[in-house]
Amino acid sequence: MTCQQALLFVDDIRKRLTIVALDEDEYWLAITESVAEEIIGGTIYDALIARCALKARATIIYTWNLTHFRRLRSEIAKSVATP
Repeated sequence: MTCQQALLFVDDIRKRLTIVALDEDEYWLAITESVAEEIIGGTIYDALIARCALKARATIIYTWNLTHFRRLRSEIAKSVATP
């Protein structure tokens, strides 16, 4: 895949989906909760993604990385499934 193809792919996704971002307080809450749960490393990114999913009121979070997401808060862990 070329850089231009990747850009077109991302642009297509951007047009079809709604971008969900955390504000400063939501971001801080996700990080502090992760620290309290002793979440470190790359799983922090999964915690941020999960927090965005909760903000968007997603009922299911699809991931191939079940292990990381199941370590997160129970309301997140219950919502995780593989595609």
